[in-house]
Amino acid sequence: MKRGAKKILFVASEAYPLVKTGGLGDVVYSLPHALHERGADLRLLLPGYRALLRQLDQVRILGWFDLRGAEGIVSARILETRHGDFPFPLWIVDCPPLFDRPGNPYVTAAGSDWPDNAERFAVFARAAAQLGLDALELGWKPDVVHCHDWQTGLVPAFLHAAPHRPRTVFTIHNLAYGGHFSHTDFVRLQLPSQWWSPEGVEFHGGFSMLKAGIVYADAVTTVSPTYAEEICTPAFGYGLDGLLRAVRHKLSGILNGIDTRLWDPSTDPHLPAHYSPNRIQPGKRRNKEALLSRFLPAVNDAAMQAPLVGQVGRLVEQKGIDWVLAAIPVLLAESDIRFVLLGSGQAMYEHKFTQLARQHPDRVFVEIGYDETLAHRIEAGADLFLMPSRFEPCGLNQMYSLRYGTPPVVFKTGGLADTVVDTTPETLDDASATGFVFDTPSVDGLLDAIRRALALYRKPALWRRLQQHGMRQSFDWSESAAHYLELYSA
Repeated sequence: MKRGAKKILFVASEAYPLVKTGGLGDVVYSLPHALHERGADLRLLLPGYRALLRQLDQVRILGWFDLRGAEGIVSARILETRHGDFPFPLWIVDCPPLFDRPGNPYVTAAGSDWPDNAERFAVFARAAAQLGLDALELGWKPDVVHCHDWQTGLVPAFLHAAPHRPRTVFTIHNLAYGGHFSHTDFVRLQLPSQWWSPEGVEFHGGFSMLKAGIVYADAVTTVSPTYAEEICTPAFGYGLDGLLRAVRHKLSGILNGIDTRLWDPSTDPHLPAHYSPNRIQPGKRRNKEALLSRFLPAVNDAAMQAPLVGQVGRLVEQKGIDWVLAAIPVLLAESDIRFVLLGSGQAMYEHKFTQLARQHPDRVFVEIGYDETLAHRIEAGADLFLMPSRFEPCGLNQMYSLRYGTPPVVFKTGGLADTVVDTTPETLDDASATGFVFDTPSVDGLLDAIRRALALYRKPALWRRLQQHGMRQSFDWSESAAHYLELYSA
C-alpha cells in the first residue's frame, strides 16, 4: 500500500459474493476493488449474517463493543477476515441476536420486513461509527467513511458531531427504499433527541434512516447523473425532493460501472461458448442454442431463427413488469418471438408469468428465483434484453447486455437514459446507437420499441453493427472510481 494512501471504510449491508439481494451487492464488490487498484487503503464492514459467517475460514477478533439496542445494551464482536475474492480485509459486526438468522438480510421467508430492522441497522451503524473513530485503537483510522443505502444512513449522523471525525460520503442506490421506522423505534433506540426535527431525521411522524444519511453526510451521491436530477423532483423524490434540492450543493450523480472481469463474453466461465465484438457469431448462436435447450426438448431451426427476448430482475412494478405482461400476448400473436425470464418478486407477478409459461410452453420460459449462471446465459443467449423500468437509479443489466451484444430495450429514465442510445438511422450511421429507448411510460411505448427492434433484427448486417456498437462501450469502473477519489479529497 502506498504511503499516504487514502484510508476508506466502506460500510454496507451486502456485498457479492458473500451476500447479495440486488445491484447494491455488485457495486459494493466492484467499486472497492477499483479504488484498491488505484492505491486506496480499504476495509469493508458488513453485518455478521449467518450465511456470510459460514463462508469465512479464519477470523480474528479485533475487539468488542457494547452498543445501545432497543431493549438495552447488546454486545457485538468485531471480526477481521480475509477472503479470496477481496484483496483487502473484511470487517464483520458479529451480533448473533440481530444477525444470526436464516434467509434474506432484510425480510422474512414470508416477504415482510424483519420486525427488528430498526434495531439491527441502528446497532450496525453505531458499530460502524465507532470503527470510523478507531475506538478499538487498531491504529487504522479512516480518512473517509463511505456508506451505502438506508441500512447505513445513521452512520453519518452518529459521526456528525464527533471531534476529529473522518469525512462521510453517503450513496443512495435507490431512493424508493427509505428505511422508515416509527417514533416509538426512535425512542426505544435512544437516538439523540436533537435529531428529531424536520431538519433532522423526522419524516411524516416517524424517522427515515435514508434521510439521516442525506442530512448528516458531508457528501451525498447517487448512481447516475440523470437520477441525481430526477430525485430532486416530486415525481421521483418520495417526499425527500425538497431536502435534496436544499442539499444540491453536496449531491452528485456518479454512474456505476460493471465488473468487466466477471462480465466478459470472451472469458465468462458461465458460458458454453465465448465471443468478442469482432467475432460475435458463432459464439452468440451457440449460447442461444444452449439457453433454448434448457427449456425445449429439441431446438430446431425455427426456434433458432426466431428472436429470443430475455429479462432478468425483480418482479415489481418499478421494473415495468406490468407493461411486459401486457405486451407478451400481443407480441406472441403478431410475431414468432420467444421470451425467457429469470426473477422473483411480488407473488402476483410470479403467478402471472408462470401461467403464461404454462399456456405457451414452447415460447415463454420462466424461472422464478435467482441463478447466477442462468443470468449470464440469458445475457449471452438472448437476442434482445428487456429493461423497461419506470425509474432506474443506475441499472447494471443494461450494461451487461450491451457488453454481451444483446441490445437492451429501456425506458428513458435514470441510468438507463445515461447508458443506452436509441437506434435511429442517424445513430446507426454515426455508430452511437446501442439499443432501443422509449419515452412514453406505457405498454404502447414498450411495444413500439420492441417492434422497432424486431424490424432491425430482420436485417442481419445492421443488427450486427448495433451489437458491435454496444459491445465496444466502456462501462468499467475506472472513470467512476476517479470521481469518487476526487470526492473523498474535497
